[in-house]
Amino acid sequence: MVTLLLLALGLVLLILGAEGLVQGASRLAARLGLSPLIIGLTVVAFGTSAPELVVSLKAAFSGQAGIAMGNVVGSNIFNVLFILGVSALIVPLAVAQQLIRLDIPLMIVLSLVVLAMALDGSIGRLDGGLLVLGLVAYTGFLLRQGRRQAPANEPAVDNREASPRPGWQDALYVIGGLAMLVAGSRLFVDSAVVMAAWFGVSDQVVGLTVVAAGTSLPEVVTSIVAALRGQRDIAVGNVVGSNIFNLLGVLGLTGLIAPAGIAVTEAMLSLDLPVMVAVAVACLPICFTARAIDRWEGAVLLGYYLAYTAYLILAATHHDALAGFSALMLYFVLPITALTLAVLVVPELRRNPTR
Repeated sequence: MVTLLLLALGLVLLILGAEGLVQGASRLAARLGLSPLIIGLTVVAFGTSAPELVVSLKAAFSGQAGIAMGNVVGSNIFNVLFILGVSALIVPLAVAQQLIRLDIPLMIVLSLVVLAMALDGSIGRLDGGLLVLGLVAYTGFLLRQGRRQAPANEPAVDNREASPRPGWQDALYVIGGLAMLVAGSRLFVDSAVVMAAWFGVSDQVVGLTVVAAGTSLPEVVTSIVAALRGQRDIAVGNVVGSNIFNLLGVLGLTGLIAPAGIAVTEAMLSLDLPVMVAVAVACLPICFTARAIDRWEGAVLLGYYLAYTAYLILAATHHDALAGFSALMLYFVLPITALTLAVLVVPELRRNPTR
């Protein structure tokens, strides 16, 4: 009971810390005259992924490589399957053309790059450095693109309107948010490790499920609120942007700073990383059809997340139903899904060959 309470407290601190960091940093950025577009693409994207960053760094320095790697991979799987699935069930999601042409293909390429980097059994300092350089290049591209797309007559952000409180209060929000993230990550990771030992499962499984879902709660709230408020393209952009930051920023910084890098297990190479790549690839045809994610597609995404989680639990407990479940997914569910997507995508390509 104490462990569960500490886990919940750590999760609350992570969410509050991310909220404080986003609010404070957004207002400080507005004081510097940055447009709302740039703030959303940079500050907010970092803020919602800050729990993943802090938790992965803490886990790597504590020797819990399974949680560090599982957190990133599990969060990316969770973001697409669960968050987009639930959001689309609430209201069909619109998909911006830029996401189809640039960001989703980039997410696919980065997923393949991380898989290739992990083939030698670890994400080391060289791999981490390359990913961080990719993050710098991607952020620079967003900044240049934001300036080109901004109307010439767009007024500068009014600092007084954007942040009526003193600047030192915004700075306190940032400092307090970071402090809560650090404290929350310590409680959350330590409690998750105890739970793993308690249930007899590996820290990798806990990282792929409990930790990944917990650190993705800021993305969950952001996407669902955006969908309910009619900003449906933001719900998809939030997920794709967070996944890109997880791969470049979270995994890159963790691999670069962690003393021994991030060890990658055989189970991660044989199942979870390929699932992450497959989920990223599947996101493209789903978003391409009618430039939207319909409710039935959201139900399919959510169903796959439940199936993936069930597989992890069955494998961790060595349940007798594992073989039958695997055969059902491999020889029936996956082929039917692939065939359905192909039937939907081919007519779309014929109607709009330039899209």
